[in-house]
Amino acid sequence: MNGKPSKPRRATLIPTNTVTTKDGKNVRARIDPTLPVTDVIQQLCHSLKLRDPPLFFALRDNNDELVTDENLRKKIRDKVPLKLVNAPVIEAAEIVRKLVAKQEPALKLSLHALQKLIHEEQFAHEFLSRDGLVELVEIINGSQRNALAYALTAMQHLMELDYGWSTLEVSFVRKVTKILSLPTTPINVCRPATAVLKRLVEADPNSAAAPSLPSSSRNAPPSHPPGSIWRYGFDVVWDQMQNVNGMLDVVVQRLSSPESGMAASSMMLINSLLAHATQNRWEELNLELDRLNVRRAVVRLMSAQSAADDLTSSILDFQTNLVRLMHRRKMTYVDAELPAVQANLQAIWTASKLDQAGVDFGGAHWTLLGFESENVRDELARVGLLGLDCLKSFVDHDTEFFAKVVLEQISRPVERRCPIARASDEVVELLSEHWAVFAPGYSTSTAYQPYFFSFNKIHTLATKFFIRMWNESAATYDDFARVSALVHSQIRFALRDESNRQWHEVEHDFLESEYRDVRERQTKELELEDELLNKPPIRNLRAELYKESYEFVRQQRIRCLMEGAWFINALPVNSNIPVASSSRESLPYRKPLRPWRFFRLDKGMKYLHYVDSAVKIPIKPGLDDLPEKIDVSSINEISTNTGALPPNVTSVNNDLPSPITGAPLIPSPLSFSLLSIREGSLADQVAENASRFSDWTDALNMIRPDGGHVNTKETADFVQALTEIGLKIKLLDLSGEKVDIPTALHAGPPPEDIDFYFADPSMYTPAA
Repeated sequence: MNGKPSKPRRATLIPTNTVTTKDGKNVRARIDPTLPVTDVIQQLCHSLKLRDPPLFFALRDNNDELVTDENLRKKIRDKVPLKLVNAPVIEAAEIVRKLVAKQEPALKLSLHALQKLIHEEQFAHEFLSRDGLVELVEIINGSQRNALAYALTAMQHLMELDYGWSTLEVSFVRKVTKILSLPTTPINVCRPATAVLKRLVEADPNSAAAPSLPSSSRNAPPSHPPGSIWRYGFDVVWDQMQNVNGMLDVVVQRLSSPESGMAASSMMLINSLLAHATQNRWEELNLELDRLNVRRAVVRLMSAQSAADDLTSSILDFQTNLVRLMHRRKMTYVDAELPAVQANLQAIWTASKLDQAGVDFGGAHWTLLGFESENVRDELARVGLLGLDCLKSFVDHDTEFFAKVVLEQISRPVERRCPIARASDEVVELLSEHWAVFAPGYSTSTAYQPYFFSFNKIHTLATKFFIRMWNESAATYDDFARVSALVHSQIRFALRDESNRQWHEVEHDFLESEYRDVRERQTKELELEDELLNKPPIRNLRAELYKESYEFVRQQRIRCLMEGAWFINALPVNSNIPVASSSRESLPYRKPLRPWRFFRLDKGMKYLHYVDSAVKIPIKPGLDDLPEKIDVSSINEISTNTGALPPNVTSVNNDLPSPITGAPLIPSPLSFSLLSIREGSLADQVAENASRFSDWTDALNMIRPDGGHVNTKETADFVQALTEIGLKIKLLDLSGEKVDIPTALHAGPPPEDIDFYFADPSMYTPAA
């Protein structure tokens, strides 16, 4: 019988599901997975002879997840027990009625249910259309303890939508800020309140215009239609934080909370503030964070390994945001008319004690301290406010040493003097290059850099080293570049593997190293690299190529997501990571029903679409074969080393054999989890190889709304290799023509008036 199967036989292929009615009866039904959910409900109502119209009903599974057209096929295929319940329109009306009544204990029960139901788009639409947001805000303003925690959590989940909460007033922002400012606020209230404030910070026009780009690299804020949620942002939240005394102080104190979830929430809020700070207010934020010594608090988290495991992603995000902040400060010109700048310059000059030494200034001030001219703005143009900060910190660290060194240099012939201020600027440049303070949003560090957080202290040590090398080598004015190269070599040596080095070791390398030893090591290094590469113009060229390489790698990684790939569904090993209700099948020691999962990112970079399968199957281009999806905006962290291969699944890593049933689970180095504040782990996967692991974890970090960090050394090395190759290709054009590259470029004097114009090169032809 080679003909087509008959209709009765085809019908037997449709699985049978158990459906529980509202009155508790269980019925068995064969549901056609190709039908829309509305038709399925209509057929059930007809067969059960229900009086109410089908519009009043909905289907849910045992975990109360709403059955939709997107997940119906999966529910039927897995024979998931279903329940015929009230439709979202009925549930929304009932919950809003109870919120209006505000009667205990029905209010708490309704708020508890609201936390989960608000995730569903159908429910959220009905809830908002009945002024549910107004009632929810009123409850937040007047509730305490558990009721307040439930209400804030519901608000947090509602604000994950890109619509519906644009009517929130500044008074609501102020209320949430006050809640967070109280040290006695319970953890279950703090966590959703922090998430709400974080979402308000991120709801600025720039985020709507270019969610995948760092805030500092976007154009001017675009206009948005009335009713858009993209109307809050940093300024709105920061104004309220400034009006509540001690608010940011309490947030920083919570970084040391023994509850890692609270510390992570506070860390994410600080990261959002750093990432979204506006041009006019970022200096205020910088001063506040310095006053509260946030960097020291984060370094303590780095050293607390037990806590750092859960906070790794947030700490690296903070490190990346700090690079962004330092670059901003470095690129800000020093305006000598500002009172704060004048105070710093006056303090530096006073500390030199040249007024008391009877030195004949001859009208000079700053040239005596090592600048090449008296124009402080031009002298600090390369390093900006960051350079001024570092010079002031160097002076304040030991004012007696500074005064002694200045007087000592003044007593020497001009050509033998060490230009202290110029040396300070050079050290800032060398440290900026070492820590890749090139441009906002371009950082590929995959490891902790605790000494980057002590930039000023390292600058002080390195500047002292510069002065000592100058003296011990009997350098002259023309030897500045040679001494700079020595300092560059020592910085790389002293800060090698910095996450594992103690402070006293770094300090010893700068303060106790002998000139002869440093010179011998540098000579060996020069044998392996061209001295040309250490010149400032080449370093600037490398910085530009670094940005281009980073962007190229970023686009390549994102293309990998759009092409899609297979992964193994992992068993979560880290007990600190909660498991989402939709991932119940991945609970520890329980073999996934379907071990393989195919992921693909849509072209809008909004959703990760996927399908689970017992074996690898051909997947057509597009998204038709991928019925499930994960919202990219809900991914707050990509955590690694979190899952193990399930039993009886062929390992893709020969170094890690498949686990034996009943034996302790061993996390795979190729495993990762997509974590959400709301639902815990959205997915636990194991990559088939190291290349796929690197491509996907880094790409998922790069497309995160808050601008993630690079996760793997492979990507960081790739960016670095492309940078070096590009640099050498550029230099071939110059070296082939034997072009002399100067150590520094000096701009000529400005025009005396505005009676000039730039010539058009196209108007000129080469002379015959």
